[in-house]
Amino acid sequence: MKIIATILKGAVPAVALFAMTQCTTTANTAGADEKTFIVGPETADCTGVAPMKCLQVKEKASESWTNFYTNIEGFTYEPGYEYVLKVKTEKIANPPADGSSIKYTLIKEVSKTKK
Repeated sequence: MKIIATILKGAVPAVALFAMTQCTTTANTAGADEKTFIVGPETADCTGVAPMKCLQVKEKASESWTNFYTNIEGFTYEPGYEYVLKVKTEKIANPPADGSSIKYTLIKEVSKTKK
């Protein structure tokens, strides 16, 4: 009986510490994988694996537009509108050779403005 009591005395704090660490880690990284993108009203010709149309994206209004070579899951682009999007980014463990190493998923469409 003493052995079981001793084991439980050591196990309870260890489990509590583990649980607190997991919650803290999740809370700290939650914001790190979110970005805000401004998506332009027109696409541009670009070349990835083959010639294609790229969204024009920037993270700050003062920046220049850059080509965005991949898609944003859950987002449907409509030409003629400028969007502000909140997006989740996730690293892809084994990305294809011709693909992005980051997966983008729409969290929220903050605004959609006719241009």
